Amino acid sequence: MKPIRTVVFPVAGMGTRFLPATKAIPKEMLPLVDKPLIQYAVEEAKEAGIEKFVFVTGRGKHVIEDHFDHAYELESLLAQREKTQELDSLSETLPQTGSVSFTRQQKPMGLGHAVWCARHLVGNEPFAVMLPDDFVLGSPGCVKQLVDAYHRTGGNVVAVREVPREHTSRYGVLKLGKEDGALVEVAGLVEKPKPEAAPSNLTIFGRYVLMPEIFDVLDRQEPGAGGEIQLTDAMARLIGRMPFHGLRFKGEPFDCGNKVGFLYATVALALARPDIAPAFRDVLREIKI
Repeated sequence: MKPIRTVVFPVAGMGTRFLPATKAIPKEMLPLVDKPLIQYAVEEAKEAGIEKFVFVTGRGKHVIEDHFDHAYELESLLAQREKTQELDSLSETLPQTGSVSFTRQQKPMGLGHAVWCARHLVGNEPFAVMLPDDFVLGSPGCVKQLVDAYHRTGGNVVAVREVPREHTSRYGVLKLGKEDGALVEVAGLVEKPKPEAAPSNLTIFGRYVLMPEIFDVLDRQEPGAGGEIQLTDAMARLIGRMPFHGLRFKGEPFDCGNKVGFLYATVALALARPDIAPAFRDVLREIKI
């Protein structure tokens, strides 16, 4: 069983829900407390033992590249002023030299298409996919849990969580097979079904471990829901050909792709930080609105 060495970050989206903030700043660079969303995702991947980081970007996303590069003038200034803590925080953000790759999704054709754009950088080996909009608070990280599950089961493993049935039209939804503790066999997948047609209320959260055979399916460029090339549709074609499981992961999930979810995650993370939680609780108590 091959190790999971590579992660793909589809980060080409425009972030229109956060305009005007995202007019010049990618949504993945919006900060949760003191780190951008994308950095939490990279750190989660590194915790799982991942060594190669592939970013599928679009126009205006050069800021992400800059974030994971040296800022020599800033580093020199911090060193001169002996601000070692700040300097160390910058060093911690940098993956090893040569471990980061960037490729372009030139047309917004869906998540499946974005993953397909990374095919030559991934190669013929299993890999992870992470959607930075989806943030998980907890330890161990969600991807580490998926990688551990993959080593037990083989095949594809996706993070799953239950949602209210009226929300199933927002997600990829599982048809359930046999269950074994936190693991559930995936008997089928439906992309964004209407609540009355959903096979369950167990939905995919933005973390995946996928086999390279997914690229053979995505090569067909078959449009699905919304006229886009859906990753869920491609995964559904692999069911029965190899093991496929959903993992009810441990941790608190947050959808940072909308304003309320982003604020919710910010407050929860701040309250989980021992360095700022006491002062932040005092501030929250003072709010009279």
